[in-house]
Amino acid sequence: MTHPLLDLAPLSAAHFASIEDRVARLLSTEQDVLITQGEALLPLEGAIRGAAGPGTTALNVITGPYGQTFGDWLRDCGATVYDLAVPFHTAVTAAQIQEAFAEHPEIDFVSLVHAEAATGNTNPVAEIGEVVRAHGALFYLDAVASIGAEPVLPDAWGVDLCVIGAQKAMGGPAGVSAVSVSSRAWARMAANPQAPRRSYLSLLDWKERWIDGGRRALLHAPAQLEMLALEACVVRIEEEGLDTVMSRHAAAAAATREGVRALGTGFEPYVYEASAAAPVATTLRTPEGVDASGLVARALAADPSLPLAAGGGALAKEVIRVNHYGPAATLDAVQSSLSALRTALTEA
Repeated sequence: MTHPLLDLAPLSAAHFASIEDRVARLLSTEQDVLITQGEALLPLEGAIRGAAGPGTTALNVITGPYGQTFGDWLRDCGATVYDLAVPFHTAVTAAQIQEAFAEHPEIDFVSLVHAEAATGNTNPVAEIGEVVRAHGALFYLDAVASIGAEPVLPDAWGVDLCVIGAQKAMGGPAGVSAVSVSSRAWARMAANPQAPRRSYLSLLDWKERWIDGGRRALLHAPAQLEMLALEACVVRIEEEGLDTVMSRHAAAAAATREGVRALGTGFEPYVYEASAAAPVATTLRTPEGVDASGLVARALAADPSLPLAAGGGALAKEVIRVNHYGPAATLDAVQSSLSALRTALTEA
């Protein structure tokens, strides 16, 4: 039996390194970039466990479910954690970060999600980065949902640990992810006796055996198909142009918000202010008394290809996500989604 996905030549270290270089250019960063062999939760957890420990005092910003997860990891590492939670339909502000520093000047680590696809909000990382940099804290950013949909600039924003995944706006695979690491973050990990070593979570293992070794020998066999798919999606972004890709996402988000208002069926944007709404996905609050999960199920029964999903957890009954990202970041996808929701609501 032959198949284009089988019997491929092994992925060389040089090829692996070239894909990392492409990802670094996508992020406009001079920091070290590691491609990790797993979904983005792998580097997200590995970066926290590498950089945080019993002596860490962390400000953990919660604008959605992932922020809550980061706080759990930080506490499990023994860090002292101050949570800054804001309503999920808004964004955190740089002023709120500054107030937290004033109240707890010992904070030396800040964790933040750039865009929360689950809630549809996005945070002003450039402004927040200025405040964090002035305070001197290490800045950890989850940019998994934002990369490709809006600017992600670790160097310009002073981000020390920036994690991305390809499965949303980049239109790539979920099985590999990447993290950019500043020299300050490497130093923090090296000084942390609890940083994972000889572990799948260890970023330090990759630094010492891969980066410091001149990227000549891989630690283990890479996830070859996912690596090739990641390369292909980055090449596609390069050919289309990152600015064009981001413009498509912004246009899809704006069209969703305006289209919902034009429908006049009682749907409304869950994130009130357009400035706080993420380009990667738009969340909609359903009309009073209408179950979001049931409505999405009805719409998907008619067309399973629509980029629709009910909100997660407590939002499942009242919020619908229009996932206009990657190949679905088009006006046609938005129009089809809103038309399907209107039809499903009428039938319901």
